Amino acid sequence: MAQNDEIFATLERDHDRHRELLDKLLETSGDSDTRESLFTELTRELKSHAAAEEQALYSTMLRKPPTTGETRHSVAEHHEIEEALNDLAATDMGSSAWLQKFKDFDHQYRHHINEEEEDHFPDFAKYLDEDDREHMRQVFDRRKEEEKAEAEVTPEKKEDAKE
Repeated sequence: MAQNDEIFATLERDHDRHRELLDKLLETSGDSDTRESLFTELTRELKSHAAAEEQALYSTMLRKPPTTGETRHSVAEHHEIEEALNDLAATDMGSSAWLQKFKDFDHQYRHHINEEEEDHFPDFAKYLDEDDREHMRQVFDRRKEEEKAEAEVTPEKKEDAKE
């Protein structure tokens, strides 16, 4: 990765933080305050990260024809991740169903961020000019903070949880 691709380093630092939260959540059990607190933090982190990433990085990459396929793929995965988070929030945290859904989510999310880091980011870097990089620097952090302040942990009700 080029030295001046700080947007990718910023995104990867977020991903590392997400991995830490996932690991901590896997160590929790039952409907505990710790599990609820960590899940709330993870949800806000992931939703704000995804929104900022879409506005800063993916909006830029959609304007680059060679990267539109990878970009659409990642944005679609963001929507799947948000749906899974909402479903988890609507599921009783003390149930075995929650833990199984969380393990499935953990696998899905780690696959997504590994794919971004190993495949997409190196491909994207080839097509960015300095104007693109400047735009992304200006947008990402500001947008993430705005989104984090408004991120909902669950807009769904418990009865809406998927079986």
